[in-house]
Amino acid sequence: MKKSKSSSWDFYLDKVYSYAFYEKAFTKEECEAIIKIAKNKGLYDSLIRKDKKDIKSEIRDSKICWLYPGDNMEGVFLRITDITLNINKKFFNFDLSGINEGLQFTNYKSPSGKYNKHVDRGLDLPIRKLSISIQLTDHNKYEGGELYIDNGVEGRIMMNKKQGTLIVFPSYTLHEVMPVTKGERNSLVTWVTGKQFK
Repeated sequence: MKKSKSSSWDFYLDKVYSYAFYEKAFTKEECEAIIKIAKNKGLYDSLIRKDKKDIKSEIRDSKICWLYPGDNMEGVFLRITDITLNINKKFFNFDLSGINEGLQFTNYKSPSGKYNKHVDRGLDLPIRKLSISIQLTDHNKYEGGELYIDNGVEGRIMMNKKQGTLIVFPSYTLHEVMPVTKGERNSLVTWVTGKQFK
């Protein structure tokens, strides 16, 4: 019998992927309908959370609004739920409870629309386990605005930019949106919550 050189004997191996994505989660027409609903509702400056307060910061330059099932978005919530549960089962296997913060529509405009490196979790926030980003704008209609994640192992990884793509990654993952240098990029973001990690 060959002796193990390791001093440990692990019961489980890490099966949590850095990210996953689902192309064509939404059609071009559905993406445009979401953009229209959000812009009709009205956009306002995005803020960041610091010392338990929401403040304007140079870290983030975008306009946002919050969308809920009652905003004619019930079908969108259902689609996100179905896709996310399937992705979670295959790539993350987290204990999830739901989406309890709504959907955040985000508009990044040139020449400076961006969101510097950050993670989506924080003290005294709901326990965010999975972050979801949906590409709403045709990637041929803007320049820049790439979403990168950095898991600390593989370095920066650019996410799929195709319109209608749904991207999922653990909310503790460092990520950023590069400055939009031409046109505008619209996305739909949300966080799936659950019990405390153990």
